[in-house]
Amino acid sequence: MVLHPIECGNFKLDGGAMFGVVPKVIWQKTNPADKNNLVKVSSRSLLIENGNRLILIDTGMGNKQSEKFFDYYNRWGDFSLEKSLKEKGFHPDEITDVFLTHLHFDHCGGAVLKTREGSLVPTFKNAAYWSHQKHWKWATNPNPREKASFLSENILPIKENGQLNLLKGDDFILENTPLGFDIVIVNGHTEKQMLPMIRHKKKIIVFTGDLIPTVGHLPLAYVMGYDTRPLISLEEKNRFLKLAYEKQFLLFMEHDPFHELIDLRQTEKGIRMNENHTLKSFFE
Repeated sequence: MVLHPIECGNFKLDGGAMFGVVPKVIWQKTNPADKNNLVKVSSRSLLIENGNRLILIDTGMGNKQSEKFFDYYNRWGDFSLEKSLKEKGFHPDEITDVFLTHLHFDHCGGAVLKTREGSLVPTFKNAAYWSHQKHWKWATNPNPREKASFLSENILPIKENGQLNLLKGDDFILENTPLGFDIVIVNGHTEKQMLPMIRHKKKIIVFTGDLIPTVGHLPLAYVMGYDTRPLISLEEKNRFLKLAYEKQFLLFMEHDPFHELIDLRQTEKGIRMNENHTLKSFFE
């Protein structure tokens, strides 16, 4: 097995929204804001090369939306999903599976592209796309709070092209999935967010998605304003971090532009980052 970080693009989000009730004077120590109160965010996917399978976890926000749409998110840097795959030596047609942690636009926008003729088609024409049955229902019948994050153009073409596969299960850890890895199921951010647990070289790497978007979100009370059920997020984070520390998991950070892979330590204030790594530096 070989693991590849895939940089899909960077953007910015409101710091207050990213940290909920935590005051700026505290959260800006780890996630400094610019003059507009925006903090830097990454879209970092993970590509799993395992035998005949190439599994891509999340796809970033893509590039098919209007410039007006992207102006809201202050994109920075020159990363893109297509460019990053090419740099790693892969073509979109080689991807066998696309695993979507959840269907908010910044996680699945790159899963569908707009052709020159204006049609919407899956970016990875030979891939099976994976979502959770209950999350798919949640996203295709969105509540008012999340409606702006669930964009039909990112979601419906997957099913319309016959590439949708739905997982089932409500356990905290969903074991023995068809993808070859277990999954942590969490419901605080959105219904049935799925976080892959990848066994690699005697370690377990967890793709943390929006349960722990950045290292600055490790403290239990640091819960995003975007979460639909913040108290459940707090409980899930507490449960997960205890398990992660006990089992010495490595955390792969999707949204932290400065930390790719971290391990954990116990402190007087709770579980925190021990050291910052990359997949390459840790495993090679």
